[in-house]
Amino acid sequence: MKLSPVLIKKQEFEKSMRGYNVEEVQAFLDKVSTDAEELLNENEQLQNEIEKLTRELNEFHKIEQKLQDSILKTQETSAQVIETAKKQSAVIIKEAEIKASQIVQNAEEKDLITARLKAIVSSQANLLEGKIKDSGQEPKKNVAREKPEKLDIDVDGIVDKLL
Repeated sequence: MKLSPVLIKKQEFEKSMRGYNVEEVQAFLDKVSTDAEELLNENEQLQNEIEKLTRELNEFHKIEQKLQDSILKTQETSAQVIETAKKQSAVIIKEAEIKASQIVQNAEEKDLITARLKAIVSSQANLLEGKIKDSGQEPKKNVAREKPEKLDIDVDGIVDKLL
């Protein structure tokens, strides 16, 4: 049988002639009963606190697991973002290289066209100068000769206007 404060208080002993002092025994039983009751109450409180702390600990374990999962997902996401950024930067660099190549090619084509146009204009100017010289040897009328022997033709200006 398990002792309880109530059983201790209600415990009765047989009386004998040469027995213990009944009042002392009863006082001692009251003291033991009170102490046992306090110990049982304290034990119950400690058990409740243990249960509460165990629940809190379990919650903290769940939170810790969620945090670890979040950290792992964040690391994976950041790795994906970095990889995507690297791919995008490679594409941007490639596009820039292609555009730069096109610009250089266009500039080279423009220079080639400019050189060809200058050559055409220059050859036309030379032909024109030659015809003017030929026609200048046979004067048709007495006109004061103020024609220059060489025409100043702005080849660059003509090319710029054509472009």
